[in-house]
Amino acid sequence: MQLSVDPAAATPPYEQIRAQIAERARSGELPTGLRLPTVRALAEELGLAAGTVARAYRELEADGVVETHGRRGTLIAATGDTAHRLAAAAAAEYAERATRLGLPRADALAAVDAALRLAYQEG
Repeated sequence: MQLSVDPAAATPPYEQIRAQIAERARSGELPTGLRLPTVRALAEELGLAAGTVARAYRELEADGVVETHGRRGTLIAATGDTAHRLAAAAAAEYAERATRLGLPRADALAAVDAALRLAYQEG
């Protein structure tokens, strides 16, 4: 698995790793069930600290992109359903919080629209 990290980039190395693996998993380039390199092996390959790769893997697991199975290692998860389920849960949580804060629906939607525009321009 060829990943690249630009140490001069404004984006932290763990986020560069996370983004590359997530995108390749979503595109199918990294198929469901593929075993990723161990944290130590990938850190060594990229010339990074193991903690940097471990953080990327933890965030990928939290996002449902990978699953960790003890001795079987870290595997690419079936992300389609997981990604939609996690996004729906986050949206429901936001809607509940916006309602508790007393935001009008239009203001809550405007906040989401602004956040999405920012996230997709930078990602």
